[in-house]
Amino acid sequence: MQNNFLVTTFLFFISLSQFSCVPDSRPKRITIASSGKIESLDPARASTLKSIQLLSSLGDTLYELNSKGELIPELASGMPIFSKDKLKITINLRRNVLFHDGTLFNSNALKFSFDRFKRIGTMNYILGNKIQSIETPSEYKVVINLTKPSSSINGLLTAVYLTPISPTFYKDYSDKFLNDQFVGTGKYILKRFSNEVQIIDPNLNHWGNKPNNEGVNFIGYSNSSSLFGALKSKQIDVLLSNSIDDSQRNNLNSLSKKNEIKEGNSPATEISFISLRTNSYPLNNLNVRLAIAKSLNRKLISDKVSYGLREPLRSIVPPILKKNKQELWPEYNPVEAKNLLQKEGFCNGNILELPLTFRSNVPADRLIALSWQEEIKNILNECISIQLNGVESTTIYKNLNLGLYTAVILDWTGAYSDPEAYLTPLLSCSELDGEKCKKGESVYSGSFWGSRIVDDLFLESEKLNGDERLAKLIEIEKIASESIPYIPIWISSQKAWSQNKVSKPIFNGAGIISISDLKFINE
Repeated sequence: MQNNFLVTTFLFFISLSQFSCVPDSRPKRITIASSGKIESLDPARASTLKSIQLLSSLGDTLYELNSKGELIPELASGMPIFSKDKLKITINLRRNVLFHDGTLFNSNALKFSFDRFKRIGTMNYILGNKIQSIETPSEYKVVINLTKPSSSINGLLTAVYLTPISPTFYKDYSDKFLNDQFVGTGKYILKRFSNEVQIIDPNLNHWGNKPNNEGVNFIGYSNSSSLFGALKSKQIDVLLSNSIDDSQRNNLNSLSKKNEIKEGNSPATEISFISLRTNSYPLNNLNVRLAIAKSLNRKLISDKVSYGLREPLRSIVPPILKKNKQELWPEYNPVEAKNLLQKEGFCNGNILELPLTFRSNVPADRLIALSWQEEIKNILNECISIQLNGVESTTIYKNLNLGLYTAVILDWTGAYSDPEAYLTPLLSCSELDGEKCKKGESVYSGSFWGSRIVDDLFLESEKLNGDERLAKLIEIEKIASESIPYIPIWISSQKAWSQNKVSKPIFNGAGIISISDLKFINE
């Protein structure tokens, strides 16, 4: 309640500053709202879509993916150059680029940023053991030495987590996080930061095209209803869809079709799934996992929860990243589910108790859980009983690797546009005991599942390119789909809605809105 009062007060004063008796032809400030808070603006720690969106406005990456998924040089002056053995990548850097504190961007600054992320980044697994070292043979040239040929390195070079930061400003933070400040090279400069409100102004010294607006105010609302109401009452200019209630998402979709507001859509890259703890009873039994997977009616859940706006999915890789769009994971079949459970001694008086945890601050999660629970009561009540447990998302993320959740609803968007960016964080394991993962990414996803064959195939895929590599990655997913450490639910695109007086939000190939392109129109 207090948070909403502060946000409303802030918006009131912003609205006063937008109007004046003196005519002003300059572009005005854009107010963008979404739900939740931003805990950190440090590229080494930031992990939420909201923080990544803000960082992409404050910083630049070496390359960017356009809306067609093509690699476009940003801080690089040209395309990466690979050695014949594919173990060295030479990148020439753009000259005359300044960080927000006036420090010159050069090869040493890039090396500082990469090395820091590799040391302390919470997402540093995306580098894995790929990068051995970075050399700086000249002021505007870097050579990235790879431990082995890597066909996914192009995707890494677009990752917002690797946004260069000023070595001068961060000199005392080379081994620790700086959460409430940011100094990069981007089109905007951070003027104010709190968990609920972030204000950014145009960077007048930016090397590229200047923003179409005078700056942006990012506002965080505590709940979906107040966020929805703010757009309807025109308190805000743009609304980001993350965590908004699906009924309201459907309402906004209808308004956009009536041309009352504008709607922008990203490529469909966010997958939602249920992570199953495979290392302990009852889900250490493959037949039990298969039965549970076959009890999930994706089409029903999509229709009831998302009004059909989210596509049912039987894959942990977005279809746009696979040529054949093959769905490998078990289909809905309650009859087979019951037969499997009976085979394992359930039903007929012995009911499988399944605790299902969902993120209490993500509206869709609760509705997914309730819909599945209701469906189970209707078709398999003599075999399965689902007990629901709502937990705040940050608490879930902190506890996933502790094995506290038998089954938990999660979502994931890859750090870059490649199947590997989905398979590695869900399936890779560095220490195995049979099919139990003791250490690795699948521990942090809550499944604790692993496979030596899968780990070997990951290594083999790094030596391949094109269709051969894609086939190897699909083989990895096929093996996982037969062991069922996860149950895919659906796939979503990011959405954003703007008032008609504001230009339509446009997403790039990585699912990030181009904030600098937003402008007021017809004025």
